Amino acid sequence: MTDPADSPPTHPAKPNQRRHLLVAAAGLGAAALGAGLAWRAGSPKPALAEAEQAFWAARFERPLAEEAASTSASSTWVAAADFRGKPLLLNFWATWCAPCVKELPELAQFHREFKNQGWQVLGLAVDSPAAVQAFLKKLPVDFPQAMAGTTGTTLTRSLGNAQGGLPFSVAFDADGRIIWRKLGATNAEELRLLGSSHRPG
Repeated sequence: MTDPADSPPTHPAKPNQRRHLLVAAAGLGAAALGAGLAWRAGSPKPALAEAEQAFWAARFERPLAEEAASTSASSTWVAAADFRGKPLLLNFWATWCAPCVKELPELAQFHREFKNQGWQVLGLAVDSPAAVQAFLKKLPVDFPQAMAGTTGTTLTRSLGNAQGGLPFSVAFDADGRIIWRKLGATNAEELRLLGSSHRPG
Protein backbone atom coordinates (compact mmCIF):
# COMPACT_ATOMS: atom_id res chain seq x y z
CA MET A 1 0.00 0.00 0.00
CA THR A 2 1.33 3.41 -0.87
CA ASP A 3 1.88 5.74 1.99
CA PRO A 4 0.20 9.07 1.37
CA ALA A 5 3.37 10.66 2.60
CA ASP A 6 5.21 9.09 -0.35
CA SER A 7 2.82 10.62 -2.93
CA PRO A 8 4.21 13.56 -4.88
CA PRO A 9 3.03 16.85 -3.44
CA THR A 10 0.23 18.61 -5.34
CA HIS A 11 0.83 22.21 -6.27
CA PRO A 12 -1.85 24.76 -7.15
CA ALA A 13 -2.09 25.51 -10.85
CA LYS A 14 0.20 28.28 -11.97
CA PRO A 15 -1.41 31.45 -13.40
CA ASN A 16 -0.64 30.40 -16.98
CA GLN A 17 -2.19 26.98 -16.41
CA ARG A 18 -5.24 28.57 -14.84
CA ARG A 19 -5.62 30.86 -17.85
CA HIS A 20 -5.43 27.90 -20.24
CA LEU A 21 -8.06 26.02 -18.22
CA LEU A 22 -10.42 29.02 -18.28
CA VAL A 23 -9.96 29.51 -22.03
CA ALA A 24 -10.64 25.83 -22.65
CA ALA A 25 -13.77 25.92 -20.48
CA ALA A 26 -15.01 29.05 -22.26
CA GLY A 27 -14.39 27.40 -25.62
CA LEU A 28 -16.38 24.34 -24.60
CA GLY A 29 -19.23 26.56 -23.36
CA ALA A 30 -19.30 28.54 -26.60
CA ALA A 31 -19.28 25.34 -28.63
CA ALA A 32 -22.20 23.98 -26.61
CA LEU A 33 -24.10 27.23 -27.03
CA GLY A 34 -23.42 27.28 -30.75
CA ALA A 35 -24.61 23.70 -31.10
CA GLY A 36 -27.78 24.57 -29.17
CA LEU A 37 -28.50 27.57 -31.39
CA ALA A 38 -27.84 25.55 -34.53
CA TRP A 39 -30.23 22.85 -33.32
CA ARG A 40 -32.89 25.44 -32.52
CA ALA A 41 -32.47 27.11 -35.93
CA GLY A 42 -32.72 23.77 -37.70
CA SER A 43 -35.60 22.42 -35.62
CA PRO A 44 -39.09 22.54 -37.13
CA LYS A 45 -41.37 25.44 -36.21
CA PRO A 46 -44.40 24.71 -34.03
CA ALA A 47 -47.59 23.81 -35.83
CA LEU A 48 -50.14 26.52 -36.50
CA ALA A 49 -52.91 26.95 -33.95
CA GLU A 50 -56.26 25.40 -34.81
CA ALA A 51 -57.89 28.79 -35.56
CA GLU A 52 -55.01 29.75 -37.87
CA GLN A 53 -55.25 26.43 -39.72
CA ALA A 54 -59.02 26.85 -40.12
CA PHE A 55 -58.59 30.34 -41.57
CA TRP A 56 -55.95 29.29 -44.10
CA ALA A 57 -58.17 26.41 -45.24
CA ALA A 58 -61.18 28.70 -45.79
CA ARG A 59 -62.45 30.39 -48.92
CA PHE A 60 -64.78 33.35 -49.23
CA GLU A 61 -67.14 34.58 -51.94
CA ARG A 62 -66.33 37.84 -53.66
CA PRO A 63 -68.91 40.60 -53.08
CA LEU A 64 -69.13 41.48 -56.78
CA ALA A 65 -69.90 37.91 -57.77
CA GLU A 66 -71.86 38.80 -60.92
CA GLU A 67 -68.97 40.82 -62.37
CA ALA A 68 -66.40 38.17 -61.41
CA ALA A 69 -68.51 35.41 -62.96
CA SER A 70 -68.32 37.14 -66.34
CA THR A 71 -64.54 36.57 -66.40
CA SER A 72 -64.14 33.10 -64.87
CA ALA A 73 -66.02 30.85 -62.47
CA SER A 74 -63.06 30.43 -60.13
CA SER A 75 -62.71 34.18 -59.64
CA THR A 76 -65.98 34.33 -57.70
CA TRP A 77 -64.08 32.95 -54.69
CA VAL A 78 -61.13 34.15 -52.64
CA ALA A 79 -59.04 31.37 -51.08
CA ALA A 80 -57.16 32.33 -47.94
CA ALA A 81 -54.40 29.93 -48.96
CA ASP A 82 -53.62 32.18 -51.95
CA PHE A 83 -52.32 34.80 -49.50
CA ARG A 84 -50.01 32.38 -47.68
CA GLY A 85 -46.27 33.01 -47.91
CA LYS A 86 -46.36 36.79 -47.42
CA PRO A 87 -47.53 38.94 -44.50
CA LEU A 88 -51.28 39.55 -44.56
CA LEU A 89 -53.38 42.25 -42.90
CA LEU A 90 -56.92 40.90 -42.59
CA ASN A 91 -59.70 43.38 -41.83
CA PHE A 92 -63.26 42.51 -40.78
CA TRP A 93 -65.75 45.28 -41.50
CA ALA A 94 -69.36 46.06 -42.38
CA THR A 95 -71.17 48.76 -44.31
CA TRP A 96 -73.31 49.62 -41.26
CA CYS A 97 -70.23 50.10 -39.03
CA ALA A 98 -69.16 53.78 -39.10
CA PRO A 99 -65.62 53.19 -37.69
CA CYS A 100 -65.15 50.44 -40.30
CA VAL A 101 -66.04 52.77 -43.15
CA LYS A 102 -63.86 55.53 -41.70
CA GLU A 103 -60.75 53.32 -41.56
CA LEU A 104 -61.04 51.90 -45.10
CA PRO A 105 -58.93 54.76 -46.57
CA GLU A 106 -56.24 54.07 -43.92
CA LEU A 107 -56.15 50.42 -44.94
CA ALA A 108 -56.01 51.36 -48.63
CA GLN A 109 -53.10 53.70 -47.89
CA PHE A 110 -51.27 50.91 -46.01
CA HIS A 111 -51.84 48.64 -49.00
CA ARG A 112 -50.33 51.18 -51.38
CA GLU A 113 -47.34 51.97 -49.13
CA PHE A 114 -46.36 48.43 -48.16
CA LYS A 115 -47.36 46.16 -51.06
CA ASN A 116 -43.88 46.52 -52.58
CA GLN A 117 -42.46 45.27 -49.28
CA GLY A 118 -44.52 42.10 -49.51
CA TRP A 119 -47.58 43.06 -47.46
CA GLN A 120 -51.06 42.04 -48.59
CA VAL A 121 -54.44 43.33 -47.39
CA LEU A 122 -57.75 41.46 -47.47
CA GLY A 123 -61.11 42.84 -46.36
CA LEU A 124 -63.78 40.43 -45.10
CA ALA A 125 -67.25 41.96 -44.89
CA VAL A 126 -69.53 40.76 -42.10
CA ASP A 127 -72.56 41.86 -44.06
CA SER A 128 -74.94 40.93 -46.86
CA PRO A 129 -73.59 40.68 -50.42
CA ALA A 130 -76.13 43.21 -51.73
CA ALA A 131 -75.11 45.85 -49.18
CA VAL A 132 -71.40 45.36 -49.86
CA GLN A 133 -71.90 45.41 -53.64
CA ALA A 134 -73.77 48.71 -53.44
CA PHE A 135 -71.20 50.20 -51.08
CA LEU A 136 -68.16 49.22 -53.16
CA LYS A 137 -69.74 50.58 -56.33
CA LYS A 138 -69.99 53.97 -54.64
CA LEU A 139 -66.68 53.79 -52.75
CA PRO A 140 -64.32 51.27 -54.38
CA VAL A 141 -61.14 50.22 -52.57
CA ASP A 142 -57.92 49.03 -54.20
CA PHE A 143 -57.35 45.90 -52.13
CA PRO A 144 -59.22 42.57 -52.35
CA GLN A 145 -62.60 42.18 -50.68
CA ALA A 146 -64.58 39.06 -49.84
CA MET A 147 -67.63 38.07 -47.82
CA ALA A 148 -67.31 36.67 -44.30
CA GLY A 149 -71.10 36.59 -44.22
CA THR A 150 -73.29 36.41 -41.15
CA THR A 151 -70.95 33.83 -39.58
CA GLY A 152 -68.07 36.30 -39.78
CA THR A 153 -68.42 37.21 -36.10
CA THR A 154 -67.72 33.59 -35.17
CA LEU A 155 -64.59 33.68 -37.32
CA THR A 156 -63.38 36.89 -35.67
CA ARG A 157 -63.87 35.35 -32.22
CA SER A 158 -61.83 32.29 -33.20
CA LEU A 159 -59.01 34.65 -34.26
CA GLY A 160 -58.96 36.47 -30.91
CA ASN A 161 -61.85 38.95 -30.99
CA ALA A 162 -63.49 37.91 -27.71
CA GLN A 163 -66.04 40.76 -27.82
CA GLY A 164 -67.06 40.09 -31.41
CA GLY A 165 -66.98 43.80 -32.25
CA LEU A 166 -66.11 45.56 -35.50
CA PRO A 167 -63.86 46.66 -37.02
CA PHE A 168 -61.37 43.93 -36.18
CA SER A 169 -57.97 43.51 -37.81
CA VAL A 170 -55.51 40.62 -37.64
CA ALA A 171 -52.01 40.44 -39.11
CA PHE A 172 -50.33 37.18 -40.08
CA ASP A 173 -46.64 36.66 -40.80
CA ALA A 174 -45.38 34.87 -43.90
CA ASP A 175 -45.64 31.52 -42.08
CA GLY A 176 -49.34 32.06 -41.40
CA ARG A 177 -49.09 32.87 -37.69
CA ILE A 178 -50.95 35.72 -36.01
CA ILE A 179 -48.56 38.50 -35.00
CA TRP A 180 -50.94 41.39 -34.27
CA ARG A 181 -54.60 42.05 -33.46
CA LYS A 182 -56.66 45.22 -33.13
CA LEU A 183 -60.29 45.66 -32.10
CA GLY A 184 -61.47 49.08 -33.22
CA ALA A 185 -60.40 51.39 -36.01
CA THR A 186 -56.74 51.46 -36.99
CA ASN A 187 -54.80 54.54 -38.04
CA ALA A 188 -52.00 55.24 -40.48
CA GLU A 189 -49.34 55.59 -37.78
CA GLU A 190 -49.89 52.22 -36.14
CA LEU A 191 -50.25 50.52 -39.51
CA ARG A 192 -46.91 51.94 -40.64
CA LEU A 193 -45.35 50.67 -37.43
CA LEU A 194 -46.81 47.22 -38.10
CA GLY A 195 -45.56 47.21 -41.69
CA SER A 196 -42.07 48.39 -40.74
CA SER A 197 -41.60 46.02 -37.82
CA HIS A 198 -42.75 42.85 -39.60
CA ARG A 199 -41.12 42.65 -43.00
CA PRO A 200 -40.79 39.48 -45.08
CA GLY A 201 -37.51 37.60 -44.75
